[in-house]
Amino acid sequence: MAGVAAEGIVGAVSTRRFDHIGVVVGELATGRELLQAMLDVSYWTEVFEDADIGVLVQFGRSETGPCYELIAPFGEASPIAGSLRGGRNVLNHVAYLVADLDAEGARMLEQGCIATGAAQPAVAYGRRRVQFWMSPLRFMVELIEAPEHEHVYITFGEA
Repeated sequence: MAGVAAEGIVGAVSTRRFDHIGVVVGELATGRELLQAMLDVSYWTEVFEDADIGVLVQFGRSETGPCYELIAPFGEASPIAGSLRGGRNVLNHVAYLVADLDAEGARMLEQGCIATGAAQPAVAYGRRRVQFWMSPLRFMVELIEAPEHEHVYITFGEA
């Protein structure tokens, strides 16, 4: 089985690079404490206040695990308020860095994905464009037009 899977990806070229798993939380501090206790996530970026999108975000990782984005509401009109009230879509999305958001968006459309809104600049990515897509499998994908982006982490005690 492993040989078959490996054969299928040899030589595969991707224009996307995995970036993070987005998790909706009521407060960033609570999310940080829980992820540290459960998954040893102890390296965190600064907090990004994005009034245009209506969220506060912070990225964290452990020594060995993936990057998590904590997403908390910022203002009454925050697009994630419904997720918190209803307790749904809390494990919100997977995100990929891309070089050409328009080309990747066209590819998403071809695969039956639906844009949840227009592309917009995101503070956490230097105002580079981001766009969210709902897949036919009913999970969201965020595309981020910042192919070389790297998060800058500090240790949990310094956050």
